[in-house]
Amino acid sequence: MSTPPGAPHKPLMQKTKTPMREQDPKVRAKNFTEVPFGYSVEEAINEAKRCLQCKKEKFCVAGCPVNVDVGGFIKFVREGDFAAAARKIKETNALPAICGRVCPQEDQCEKVCILAKKQEPVAIGRLERFVADYERENSCVQMPDKRPANGKRIAIVGSGPSGLTVAGDLVLLGYDVTIFEAFHKPGGVLMYGIPEFRLPKDIVAKEVDYLRKLGAKIECNQVIGKSVTVDELMNGKKYDGVFIGVGAGLPVFLGVPGEDLGGIYSANEYLTRSNLMKAYRFPEFDTPVVIGKNVTVVGGGNVAMDAARTALRLGSEHVNIIYRRSHNELPARKEEIHHAEEEGIEFKMLHNPVGFEGDARGMVKSMKVIRMELGAPDASGRARPVPIPGSEYSLDTDLCIISTGSGANPVLTKATIGLELNKRGYIVSDEKGRTSKCGVWAGGDIVTGSATVIAAMGAGRISARDMHEYLSSPQPLPWRSETKT
Repeated sequence: MSTPPGAPHKPLMQKTKTPMREQDPKVRAKNFTEVPFGYSVEEAINEAKRCLQCKKEKFCVAGCPVNVDVGGFIKFVREGDFAAAARKIKETNALPAICGRVCPQEDQCEKVCILAKKQEPVAIGRLERFVADYERENSCVQMPDKRPANGKRIAIVGSGPSGLTVAGDLVLLGYDVTIFEAFHKPGGVLMYGIPEFRLPKDIVAKEVDYLRKLGAKIECNQVIGKSVTVDELMNGKKYDGVFIGVGAGLPVFLGVPGEDLGGIYSANEYLTRSNLMKAYRFPEFDTPVVIGKNVTVVGGGNVAMDAARTALRLGSEHVNIIYRRSHNELPARKEEIHHAEEEGIEFKMLHNPVGFEGDARGMVKSMKVIRMELGAPDASGRARPVPIPGSEYSLDTDLCIISTGSGANPVLTKATIGLELNKRGYIVSDEKGRTSKCGVWAGGDIVTGSATVIAAMGAGRISARDMHEYLSSPQPLPWRSETKT
């Protein structure tokens, strides 16, 4: 039907996301500079105009673990008020520049966007990144109002996503907050686990600095469980509440013959050496890490992609990713898989390591693998990989990185009396983050096992809310932990 004469013309809405410009794959595979360039002002406004500004059910807000007012901040973007958009996001998320880069929006807020029923959803993550970067680069960061000091002291163990979130929420409510970090720089997995080309360290440092300006104190090189225990924090140092957010950084290996050879790393160690020990700035920093010619990464998650792409940038000639299921079952974000493939990393699907062989120096020289096929679904609902008899062969490799998961580090938990753990060594907590130990909350990977940055932040927000309710009550409240995780 044609538009009646004199009627206002309604332009057709763009059905796909506004593309985000990126480095050429051949160029970026040789540097650690961030891959996407981010939106320009015009691109951000153009994408923001795709948002329908839903009035009733705001599925995108419900899909966000920290409940960012998505429509609210996007409305400011389309109006060109980017500083106001940043303030709107920071009402519930103190780390927007980080979330805009590493949060799996495609499985959360964007997945439930109403536009996704018939076209591509609004690029919420790209807009969040744009807003945070604009605020930082144009020096328009504004400190929010804080409540007067309430005299209560909070100790936060771990400066990863959950700990930083708890700090950001409670310091605004008037608490005296101190974060204890084991490494020499704060940020946790954001600093040591995610490569520079995906999350620049300078951005993490600036997000942490924002929390410092809010009033949070940070003590680095403090291994809680060794330098001081949780009980000593509460009884000796007189903290009113403790939040444990130490993540799940204990490496998990394959348990196959030859795994103790030189040149075989856990992904955790490999990425930590690259990130905190600055291997990505060689030769300025001569980091002790093997630079292999033929690299093999075992695993299919985001960490495996990070390790493989890091190895490529450090000078490896050929990088394989070994995964025991098919391409369809890869758990990594589609964007990360796409970037790895663009950069020339080879994916060997339906393969599984069964052992390693070394040379005369004790260094790995090859990996024994067996081909797999998919069988009936396992407990996770995914097709179970089954070995094909007689399909073993050797794959030349002089550097292998194991990225098949991680576990709970026992340093803190074993030193904390009365802290209930599950059979895998993770802290047991209820739906509010309360542990079996009165006055101690926990959240993030140390409770759930390895998950996403934003999931840890969501757990931090829940705990911060409950900590405030419990510690600010005029009457003593019972300490209960009825629903365990």
